[in-house]
Amino acid sequence: MTGENGTHGKKIAHETMGIWIGIGAGMGVALGAIFGNIGVGVAIGAALGAVIGAIEESRTSKRDAGSGS
Repeated sequence: MTGENGTHGKKIAHETMGIWIGIGAGMGVALGAIFGNIGVGVAIGAALGAVIGAIEESRTSKRDAGSGS
């Protein structure tokens, strides 16, 4: 059930962002292990995860706004 101010949607967006950061960090660990520098891999992976999460959040909000619901 959503509130009048849409807080439920914001909570889901933040959870989704966290998932993308986690996926990015995991991919960074894998790449870091391959190239021999796990710390840099995690940092780059988390940053890429945050970017991908922001893009997905933007696309979702545009799609929801366009639906007219």
